[in-house]
Amino acid sequence: MVQRNDILWKGIIEDLFEDLLRFFFKDADSLFDFARGFTFLEKELAELFPDRNLKHPKSVDKLVRVFTKSNAEQWLLIHLEVQGYPQQDFARRMFTYYYRILDKFRKPVTCIVIFLGKRSKQHASFFEQEFLGSKIRFEYNSYYIGEQDEEELKKIDNPFAIVVRTALMKWKHHRNTSRLLKFKISLARELLQFGLSKEKTRRLFNFLNYYVHFEDRRLNTKFDRQLELLTNKTTTKMGITEQILDIAEKRGEGRGLQKGLQKGLQKGLQKGLQKGVKEGKQAEALSIARQLKALGVSIEIIRKSTGLGIRRIKAL
Repeated sequence: MVQRNDILWKGIIEDLFEDLLRFFFKDADSLFDFARGFTFLEKELAELFPDRNLKHPKSVDKLVRVFTKSNAEQWLLIHLEVQGYPQQDFARRMFTYYYRILDKFRKPVTCIVIFLGKRSKQHASFFEQEFLGSKIRFEYNSYYIGEQDEEELKKIDNPFAIVVRTALMKWKHHRNTSRLLKFKISLARELLQFGLSKEKTRRLFNFLNYYVHFEDRRLNTKFDRQLELLTNKTTTKMGITEQILDIAEKRGEGRGLQKGLQKGLQKGLQKGLQKGVKEGKQAEALSIARQLKALGVSIEIIRKSTGLGIRRIKAL
């Protein structure tokens, strides 16, 4: 189970990394240059910590190279504690990660630690050490899924919020399988309404489906039947997952069209206003040109006075 969740987290972090940055950094769009993409440095991380998976099998680590709008190359260390409980000397280990990456690549580094549970006395978001007048304090970003509010997460228009909600409900209700099943069905229904691309819906649905998986096969069967009701289909050549993706894509296109129309209308009004001002100025210039021409003023003087072209003035 732990290994499967480990793989799921690694995959979803890579699949939704841009959304992850927007989730944790509110100014992400003005800070990061998303057009340049990201590089996941698995090999480099393995070389710095060759035994990390052996010593800490219950964690997921990602080292990612990103670029900022200032054209600077930056490094992000994403660390996920899969089990949700603290490990011995965790803060010291985070400091070790930090200074080894900094020493190796000489690039600015930030660390994000995602805990599945709640904060405890053993959880520290910093490493501190002092000896004979020498002192160091290293702080890192900590996010506790177990402390998040489900209703507040619903308000966040970000696909990564669905990932957090999935992990939160699994952590809270893993012993209450009937309630967990209701949540899983509800979140699958929301995925249809979210308006995401077909590929992103597929990745989120796979995370939900496999992360919240029941040992009791009857519960998994109930979930599949509910999906059939959601798609209004029972037997078809198209699989349940494909049906959901097909519906999500259509609704996503509708949502995208609505947003596009709203944006287009706003942009159209702005352009219309600009065009109206421009045409108004031009009409005024033509009126002045006609009056000057009727008074026998030379075309060159009219051109300089109104900004109109010579051909246009002659045609009046």
